[in-house]
Amino acid sequence: MHIPDGILTPEVIIGGYVTAGALTAFSLRKINQQPDPEANIPKAALMTAAFFVASWIHIPVPPTSVHFILNGILGVVLGWYAFPAILVGLFLQAVMFQHGGLTTLGVNTTMLGIPAMLAFGIFQLRHRLDLKGTMITNIFAFLGGSLGLGLAALIAFTLLVTSIPTYIDVATEQAVIATLMIAHIPLAIIEGVFTVLIISFLLRVRPDMVESNALAH
Repeated sequence: MHIPDGILTPEVIIGGYVTAGALTAFSLRKINQQPDPEANIPKAALMTAAFFVASWIHIPVPPTSVHFILNGILGVVLGWYAFPAILVGLFLQAVMFQHGGLTTLGVNTTMLGIPAMLAFGIFQLRHRLDLKGTMITNIFAFLGGSLGLGLAALIAFTLLVTSIPTYIDVATEQAVIATLMIAHIPLAIIEGVFTVLIISFLLRVRPDMVESNALAH
């Protein structure tokens, strides 16, 4: 779910870069406010690599196919590191494999990064509500992972539908885009379940990798 070059208007492209730049700066400021800003860099690097590779794992959802995004998982696991991690991952995908584009890098980063931050907030909400227990953790992990992708798909749908050139069959193109977005619903469920599995594993072997984010919220 990457928007390629040549579709969006210059105004949207510029707005995407401005928003991505501002949110990256804000995320880095939040990271630098942590007691040890460098402590989670290895975790961020690992998750960035997973995000980079995930887009090549395609799942058939007739009549189309979708690929893993993992932006919700990045938000849940990385917290404030998620936005710059997504920026780096998307940049490498665009430069090395022409997946997405450089003109749309800001838009794509914003489209995936804002839902990642919301996924982080959803997962940490269990602390604000003082809710405890494995089931509670799993529920909020699932919500973060699935809603992160679902919101990104909704943003992509909105941008694409409102950017269809007038010289092509608008109705047909809208139907194709709608089909593609609907196909992301089962993927959102899969990524929600995957987020639960990742969080459950980390809480068993390295709980500090998950709970350290609560201190930085």
